[in-house]
Amino acid sequence: MSLTNAEVPEDLKHGVETWLKYDKNEQTRDEIVKLINAKSWAELRSRLNFRITFGTAGLRSRMEAGFNRMNTLTVLQASQGLAKYLASSFPHNLSVVVGHDHRFNSKDFAEVTIVAFLQLGFKVYDLGFTEDPSQDVVVHTPMVPFGIDHLHTSGGIMITASHNPKMDNGYKVYYSNGCQIIPPHDQRISQSILANLEPWERSWDWAAVRAEAVQSGMLVDAKKLLVDQYVGTVRRGLVNANVNRTGAPWFVYTPLHGVGFGIFEKILREAWRLEEGSDYLCVEEQRKPDPNFPTVSFPNPEEKGALNKAIELAEKHHISFVLGNDPDADRFSAAAKHNGQWRQLTGNEIGFLFAQHNWELYKLKNEQFKDTNPLAMINSTVSSQMIKKMAEVEGFFYEDTLTGFKWLGNRARELEKSGCYVPFAYEEAIGFMFSNVVHDKDGISAAVVFLQMLWSWKAQALSPFEVLQRAYQKYGVFKEYNGYYTVPNLSLTDKVFSGIRSSYNLQPTHIGHEFRVESYTDLTTGYQSNTPDNEPRLPVDHSSQMITATLMPTATTGQQGFSESVRFTARGSGTEPKLKVYIEAVSSSEELASALAKKAWDVLRREWFKPEQTGLATNF
Repeated sequence: MSLTNAEVPEDLKHGVETWLKYDKNEQTRDEIVKLINAKSWAELRSRLNFRITFGTAGLRSRMEAGFNRMNTLTVLQASQGLAKYLASSFPHNLSVVVGHDHRFNSKDFAEVTIVAFLQLGFKVYDLGFTEDPSQDVVVHTPMVPFGIDHLHTSGGIMITASHNPKMDNGYKVYYSNGCQIIPPHDQRISQSILANLEPWERSWDWAAVRAEAVQSGMLVDAKKLLVDQYVGTVRRGLVNANVNRTGAPWFVYTPLHGVGFGIFEKILREAWRLEEGSDYLCVEEQRKPDPNFPTVSFPNPEEKGALNKAIELAEKHHISFVLGNDPDADRFSAAAKHNGQWRQLTGNEIGFLFAQHNWELYKLKNEQFKDTNPLAMINSTVSSQMIKKMAEVEGFFYEDTLTGFKWLGNRARELEKSGCYVPFAYEEAIGFMFSNVVHDKDGISAAVVFLQMLWSWKAQALSPFEVLQRAYQKYGVFKEYNGYYTVPNLSLTDKVFSGIRSSYNLQPTHIGHEFRVESYTDLTTGYQSNTPDNEPRLPVDHSSQMITATLMPTATTGQQGFSESVRFTARGSGTEPKLKVYIEAVSSSEELASALAKKAWDVLRREWFKPEQTGLATNF
């Protein structure tokens, strides 16, 4: 078709011309042509007049044609920019690891990524290597940072959208330290992408470029090389107790139609010789990778109902424990039956149980080796303060970071360089990091550690909830009430936070009549009430909205002498149209802590977020 056609609006002509010049994928070219023929100008503007943003999370979006979506062209452009950036940063180490999951187009996105790096002279370690184009070799996400560490590459890319809806995909970037990228690398990579938008000469000649690289040794089958090393590292670094064979299944596992089952099963066989059927059961309908995720409405183990099939299978076989991973197996969840009722553990509850386990292991190690490095454990600022309290009581170092494993992984690396031993970090969104394996969340490592904990509790006739009850007696009862408001227009988030700040100067003294403000941090404006010169301890970002505060109830309900408090964080989501609110209360009982957290939600809704006036929407 002629692109000088007067029917194409002037503001779209450049985008249309550029797309059809650059894109050699027939499917996405046809998609744009059909939109032109249908005169879908508004849709074309949304897809062609804006670019998908590269940030610390890399890329993530719906898979469609257009510069503002995930497709082979935008992945190619990102890969060219990233390759240029890594080549300039590591001129003597041109090497990367590339992996992909089972989502629609993941294999093609990995292919175009690999070809971009090969054209710039990189040695590529391919976790999805196959000489048979009909085959698709997939891996779980932690294999990429693991590969970076063990092969000493300059970076790595994982093609995955984790637990997003089935029509989304993503491009996750790791730096040479095996951690997700943080500023200023994201901005510099983004600039490099914009400087390398035109496809290089052989960018679409995938088969020939691959074949030449295999012949020259520049494209290497990395899965064959690394899976055994990963399993061995998990076994040596995390397996510290026997899980005996029982002859009868005692737990159920589900990978939620993802990539987790193969690697999980391999570790169980090699670590303890556990076998499916005789020692555990896997949900049959969810065992194999399936990009349609047919049995769940949303492929996230956190979501209500996601573990229902696993629980049904457990009930049928009189089993009391369920373990699950998200589709790319970097997150972990668990549920248990206690007093005749099933309950899924929250990310904070699992995180504390892991922290307690690591503390006990550290004490044992310290008794044997007196020169053990000082212990440190970290979590994100929106996660529970329970391990902070534990650290105060037990005497180890604790710190929180900004949200995301990009911050947790990099901070763990820094603490390790300073001489600390950092075995564990977590985030409430069921992400758990075990530094003996990778410096990123790893759902398989988490499942292996949790199995040992379950086996130990089982031998003592304890449930995870009884273990938590014992901890509450020592550290206080911490209960969360987390939720979010849906933002119909992204600009509304800024408007709501501006309205909140307009009601006070630097910080409020009270929120409603129910709560007094004890401490206050605004990482958008750059203010913290309890630091010298009021400078925030965590990085300030004027482009995003985030407020954290500690509140004291004006009327206490706990035991005499027990200090009740609430800590909350409100922030705009970086990946979804949501305003997220994380609330945690501490009191002398579960009932009082839960009620206090719910009260804080209600007061914040009434005094700050005012959905009836602002247009925010919530199901709470």
